[in-house]
Amino acid sequence: MLNSTRIRCGLAAGALLLAAIPAAQAQVRLPRLVSSGMVLQREQPVRIWGWAKAGEAVAVTFQGKAYRATTGSDGQWRVTLPPLKAGGPYTLDIKASNELSLKDILVGDVWFCAGQSNMELPMRRVRDKYPTEVANATNPRIRQFDVPMRYDFRGPKADVTGGSWVAATPETVLGFTAVGYFFAKEINAKYQVPVGLIKVAVGGSPAEAWLSADALKQFPKYEAQSVPYKDSALVANTKQRENAAVGAWYKQLHQADQGEAPSQPKWSAPSYDASNWATMQVPGEWADQTPLGPVNGVLWFRKEVEVPAAMVGQPARLELGTLVDADSTYINGQLVGTTGYRYPPRKYDFGPGVLKAGKNVVTVRLISNGGRGGFTPDKKYQLTAGGQTLDLRGPWQYKLGATLPPTPGTTTFQYQPGGLYNGLVAPALPYAIKGVLWYQGESNVGRPADYYALTSSLVADWRKHFEQPNLPFLYVQLANLNAAKKEPGESNQALVRDAQRRLLALPHTGMAVITDVGEWNDIHPLDKATVGHRLALAAEKVAYGDAKVVASGPLYQAVKTTGNQALLTFGGVGSGLVAKGGGPLTGFTVAGADHKFVAAQARIEGGRVVVWSDQVVAPVAVRYAWADNPEGANLYNKEGLPASTFRTDDF
Repeated sequence: MLNSTRIRCGLAAGALLLAAIPAAQAQVRLPRLVSSGMVLQREQPVRIWGWAKAGEAVAVTFQGKAYRATTGSDGQWRVTLPPLKAGGPYTLDIKASNELSLKDILVGDVWFCAGQSNMELPMRRVRDKYPTEVANATNPRIRQFDVPMRYDFRGPKADVTGGSWVAATPETVLGFTAVGYFFAKEINAKYQVPVGLIKVAVGGSPAEAWLSADALKQFPKYEAQSVPYKDSALVANTKQRENAAVGAWYKQLHQADQGEAPSQPKWSAPSYDASNWATMQVPGEWADQTPLGPVNGVLWFRKEVEVPAAMVGQPARLELGTLVDADSTYINGQLVGTTGYRYPPRKYDFGPGVLKAGKNVVTVRLISNGGRGGFTPDKKYQLTAGGQTLDLRGPWQYKLGATLPPTPGTTTFQYQPGGLYNGLVAPALPYAIKGVLWYQGESNVGRPADYYALTSSLVADWRKHFEQPNLPFLYVQLANLNAAKKEPGESNQALVRDAQRRLLALPHTGMAVITDVGEWNDIHPLDKATVGHRLALAAEKVAYGDAKVVASGPLYQAVKTTGNQALLTFGGVGSGLVAKGGGPLTGFTVAGADHKFVAAQARIEGGRVVVWSDQVVAPVAVRYAWADNPEGANLYNKEGLPASTFRTDDF
């Protein structure tokens, strides 16, 4: 995402130079992480490594001291710098048969930012929410190395495929992990040290993709799943075959689409007569509103909008929430934006020559690849220009352009067990880091029973391979998602959240609870500042040793029953428990011997919570916030931090 800005920022020069050195020359060369602009970890031994001709003497000079090594028979060399104090910028010189000089090096704290799309999600996606943050982002002491996605099943890779260290500016910060940036900003401000972020997140990746071959041995079914992909020819042939099938699907769709048929007027043309088209309400899914049902293929949508003269001749923006799945969107026959999959917000900016006074036509060609297509509810659907906004919700005309079976399935190789560990984690292992920031779990919701074992193994695995047995591991609990339900029920989201809560039993771990900042209709909630802040609180306690900080909300500890009441005790109480917003405490359910949960009443008594229900004479289990979207769960501490999902049972 940052290729152009990386080159402009100047920090990439060292990495580009090193990458250009042919291996055949046997000159000393470095991994891409060890490059100009890097942030080195303070107050612990720092490894500098690389490759050269076997037996070649290598000298590394830093802060006036020289460190020497001799390249082994495998072509690798390594030196270890003693613990360093925060500061910089510094220069690091390397001399062998050739000489390299790395510039603008800082010493501070380095955080390894891993997981799936909510860690990957860049500031670019949230800049409308945080315009001031973006405008004021210039800080040379906050830097990111964005590692390109790579997987491998044959073994650990020695280096990443690209990337460079980039300092935060209003331009470059758009490519920073948003969660990581807000975290780094807070840590930098509090401790006055440089902060480096190594971003290795991959959207949709399950936990098992991040485990080493050693760790996968604990999970035979996942280990066996990865075996076929060690055959690189099979992988290449599978990609070719599947890509061809998907390409053929889109070709057939294009040929069948009546809206683009060469023999008749285009449906995107503003002069096209759509008077016989049916209508449906936007937002919504066409399966719920039309006789078509959950059809896949391409549907065309069209809305006439009266634009006042004051909006004409101005830069404008069209917002269409999020669409399922891919769209091409036109205004008055001009293409103003296109997006290839469902999750990105449709925010299409266009120039002053598109709108005209009076009737304007907005047309959306919407492809449904599989499942239920449509316009996501509770999002913005509007046209803005010249300080005025037109609401586009309401009736839209629609017509089916073509129908096909769902898009042929493809193998997501990056999701297969072990692949991301080999491609992204292994190359970084010699690099000293302060800790790990982990935001992952959505892709394991379908298999919640495995999540605790997978993630606890991952923590141990990474600590072993980073050679840091007490490596702080800070993670984000899953956000609230999906429509809220009135009646108590089972929830895979809650099961994963509870597994995440139980991970706190591992030493040097911390968790950010965010069941109050999600969006029911979006797996990528925009409030990344709160997430970064709560991770920073966890870091202050776990990584920086501040015993006084209240790092989390209430955390369930124990339950005791007395008659028809259950008495719950908590850690993370801070300066006291509260029901956020006042009023009664809500979000609790209770069950008797029949294991049937019903909504319960609850009240705070000092540092405890008392739970009961007139329907349960002898409670045997209590659950809290036990839902995909625990709407109304309001147990907090006075510091404003929410309680974690929990259950007292193991039903």
